[in-house]
Amino acid sequence: MSSVSLLGAGELAAATVAYRDALKDHEAAINRLNVYPVPDGDTGTNMARTLDSVVAELEEMGAIPSGTLPGGAVPAGSVPGGERPGMPGMPEVCRALAHGSLMGARGNSGVILCQLLRGLASVLSAHASAGPAEVAAAIAAASEAAREAVLRPVEGTILSVARAASEGARDPASSGASLVEVLDSARTAAAKELERTPDLLPVLARAGVVDAGGAGFLLLLDALLSVVDGRPLPKAPAVTGEGAAVGAGADASIGAREGAALGGDGEPAGGEGALASLRYEVMYFLEASDDTIPAFKDVWAGIGDSIVVVGGEGLWNCHIHTDDVGAAIEAALDAGRPRNIRVTDLADQVEEERWVREGAVSSTEVAASSSVPVGRTAVVAVANGDGIGRIFRSLGVHYLVPGGQSMNPSTAEILAVVDSVPSAEVVILPNNENVVPVAMQVCELAGKKARTVPTGGIVEGFAALLEYDPEAGAEENAAAMAASARRVVAGEVTRAVRDAEGPEGPIAAGDWLGLSRDGVEVVEGSLAGAVCALLERLVTEEHELVTLIEGEGAGHADTRRVAEWLSEYRPDVTLEVHHGGQPLYPYLVSIE
Repeated sequence: MSSVSLLGAGELAAATVAYRDALKDHEAAINRLNVYPVPDGDTGTNMARTLDSVVAELEEMGAIPSGTLPGGAVPAGSVPGGERPGMPGMPEVCRALAHGSLMGARGNSGVILCQLLRGLASVLSAHASAGPAEVAAAIAAASEAAREAVLRPVEGTILSVARAASEGARDPASSGASLVEVLDSARTAAAKELERTPDLLPVLARAGVVDAGGAGFLLLLDALLSVVDGRPLPKAPAVTGEGAAVGAGADASIGAREGAALGGDGEPAGGEGALASLRYEVMYFLEASDDTIPAFKDVWAGIGDSIVVVGGEGLWNCHIHTDDVGAAIEAALDAGRPRNIRVTDLADQVEEERWVREGAVSSTEVAASSSVPVGRTAVVAVANGDGIGRIFRSLGVHYLVPGGQSMNPSTAEILAVVDSVPSAEVVILPNNENVVPVAMQVCELAGKKARTVPTGGIVEGFAALLEYDPEAGAEENAAAMAASARRVVAGEVTRAVRDAEGPEGPIAAGDWLGLSRDGVEVVEGSLAGAVCALLERLVTEEHELVTLIEGEGAGHADTRRVAEWLSEYRPDVTLEVHHGGQPLYPYLVSIE
């Protein structure tokens, strides 16, 4: 095809779909690589889902054909602005780009991407079609908007890559270059800056990676060049069980320093996985007048980092890393009205999409209704894993909501279940600190009396149910169940997916990690060794019962070795073993 000389509404819509498809293609590789040893990482998912929201709005307004799913991008040049009957104009497409990304933004990388797209749209919306100078100005506006949204910008992140792109586009645009030449120059400069991010941010250099958010942004330039010049989108690197490998000759958009690329979630301080002191990620929409935002930002500046506040005209998407969740939410109440609050424990965040896809219990189905009668108060629990679901049902849970550490159910999903339960009152077991605020919000919205027991993990949920009385009220149950949950000591074992520095010293990819509520407790070379070392730390003379919940990767030999260790070193402790089936964490530990 011949190159496109002007970027119209059709080309912008097509490039947006191509960008979403590229992010979907690279999603697994991006998710696998960051600087935290525990398997987490969701930069690719955050960015791709942000674009999903934009594509949905474009489809709804008729800017792209309906059913434009990943892998089915609009062919380059097939929908130039104004040639297809009913095609919306540039202002409408830009409005979808700005609003869709604001409403769909997830995580720090998604919020920053949202601001980049809003900056891009702010310039392009003023033109029926944009030439080289206008596109260069739009890229510059995108970079500036993203920097303005981040309270403390740090170099070596997506912000550096975006600024390099704007500088790369500026000179050829001022010299009368074509649209393709402007975009090509922007991409070349951005790719060079991406490779330089480890030199700018020490945490990336220590991990031997480049910035993930910057790599994701580079795919936007690839998508634009795909539409205006017919270039193929870069192929994603191969993903192994432990991470992503970049093959020889891999494109700079996914960077490669001896096969490792894409660190973190584009975080200024090393990302969600930086083993930093700030433990929680807090996100919400804030309905507030624009003049309250400067004071709101000042409050946030004193309680956290990785602060991004984007939006305008009364609606803002807010993101912070902090140790003080309460203060982060109270600041919103002083400014306006927060909604869709999401809190993520960065130390425990786990990738669970596969479990949800492959057999999560339906949230609309009564669990074991024939054997679990519904009394005055029913129990709704968030659970992951087939065996864990069976244990919850055996302890009296009536409904299970699929979800967990990184697949957090929404307020609407839990609310629908709570309202559908045929009981006068409901107790909610979120079983994850990320889900607790959402569950509490459900209690305020439910059409019946509902209370949340703030269980931070699965084993706390099990312990809480020991005090459950179906004929008592929700208030009485919640108090008794919370006290029971607090009496349990919880632990878990998982495998490091990359090298890192932990509180106990160096962590190598493949090491087994024993975790408690306080973080990484032990680092061992074998699974059974990590479980035994963790029990040595956590089990004291006052404890009587240890329960092991076996997940994927747990073996009979490992469980037998743990049982032998307890018999020798903690002979007064009774051991119980149950199958949970949870992903990525071979053992969950409950100590009572």
